[in-house]
Amino acid sequence: MIRIAVDAMGGDHAPSAIVEGAVAAARHLDIQISLVGAPAEIEPALERHADARQLAIAVVDAPDVIDMAEPPAAVRRKPRASIRVAADLVARREASALFSAGHTGATVMAAHGALGMIAGVDRPALAATIPTRGRPAVLLDAGANVERRPQHLLQFAIMGGVYARVALGTEHPRIGLLSIGEEETKGNELTREAHRLLKTAPINFIGNIEGREIYAGVADVIVCDGFTGNVVLKTSEGLVEVLEARLGEKLSGVFDYAEYGGAPLLGVAGLAVVGHGRSSAKAVSNGIATAHRFATGDFIRRVEQEIAAAGVSRH
Repeated sequence: MIRIAVDAMGGDHAPSAIVEGAVAAARHLDIQISLVGAPAEIEPALERHADARQLAIAVVDAPDVIDMAEPPAAVRRKPRASIRVAADLVARREASALFSAGHTGATVMAAHGALGMIAGVDRPALAATIPTRGRPAVLLDAGANVERRPQHLLQFAIMGGVYARVALGTEHPRIGLLSIGEEETKGNELTREAHRLLKTAPINFIGNIEGREIYAGVADVIVCDGFTGNVVLKTSEGLVEVLEARLGEKLSGVFDYAEYGGAPLLGVAGLAVVGHGRSSAKAVSNGIATAHRFATGDFIRRVEQEIAAAGVSRH
């Protein structure tokens, strides 16, 4: 049975929402869950669910927490922080994947440090699922790192293609590069050089797409640097909140991040799913389900194979 390590202390509503989401996931999936954090806070949250003791849920002690105001590097000086202990469980193969709705930077550093990187990949990328006029699409990087090279965007494109096939069922994903114009000469040095690499890669590259096309459904995988991707997501969240306030809740079912649960951290040599800091119990349950789906889908091996087949060299 697949075991998922869950950072029970990560997120704005931890541990109650995390525990509630974990219990819901354990009820509906053939899964084991390790709730990592302070037992004195996790146990009372578990007691609120009458069937919790009948489910395959264990509590793993981790006395420290990475606060959202702390720098990501705090994970190095807190070896018993919940996210670091969760990542170590995956590294020791005591869990198949981890989920955290806590400090994104700390989660990236903990996963990178504990799991290492897939051969041929330099930097990890967060793959966010976004709605479009047609089927959902993948946006990466959504904020794992802000400093990028053209080769990194090529690696993201390949990993994003695998993700689209495994998670979204898109057989031949169309891959677009986010830029300020459709012409390959548009954009900055990063996007122009990335365009050159992408158009000769063994992928279904459709060229540059502009910001207005992100939600139009013209691309199944949208590649950009982490700074740009994070701005896109946060701007979109703000816009949806304004529209919902004006129009009611008509948009919530389509744009609610809880429906997708979390963004897989692609590139690390292990499975990690990063949830929104405001994750509800529903979002946590869906994030754990995403981790479970990737753990059963041989995802890491498929990424390794496609990176190797593309002849992507590390820089």
